[in-house]
Amino acid sequence: MGALDYIFYFCSIPTTKTKLKSMQTVEIKVKMDCDGCERKVRNAVATIRGVKSVEINRKQSKVSVEGYVDANKVLKRVQETGKKKAEFWPYVPQHVVTYPYASGVYDKRAPANCVRTSQTFPASSSSQDTQDQLLNFFNEDNVNSCSIM
Repeated sequence: MGALDYIFYFCSIPTTKTKLKSMQTVEIKVKMDCDGCERKVRNAVATIRGVKSVEINRKQSKVSVEGYVDANKVLKRVQETGKKKAEFWPYVPQHVVTYPYASGVYDKRAPANCVRTSQTFPASSSSQDTQDQLLNFFNEDNVNSCSIM
């Protein structure tokens, strides 16, 4: 470290350390009707610091942003263009979801082979509880058990 670096370090104003963002892909659902809408969204997102690439699929109403960015900041910037109904991409591939045809999961507007990300069914740990209840139902120690046996 040279003398000039030491003086610069000594005289510089202390700043708060910002947390480094990791490389990520942010996917947003935005309704775009024309080339002007697409261009407006692309320019708004491309000016964010840390953005490496912007891909827009107007047919699916999907914007994919790759880079060292904050997801909420990207969503806010898209909403500032006048697209108030912009939201994070709510769909996942159909084979990832446990119950893809449950109510609240299947969406007619979803792209092909995709469903909404919400899970309406309990996790597998509760199925173990259900099995225990069924086994205890026919247990001899249970007073209220079935008398057919």
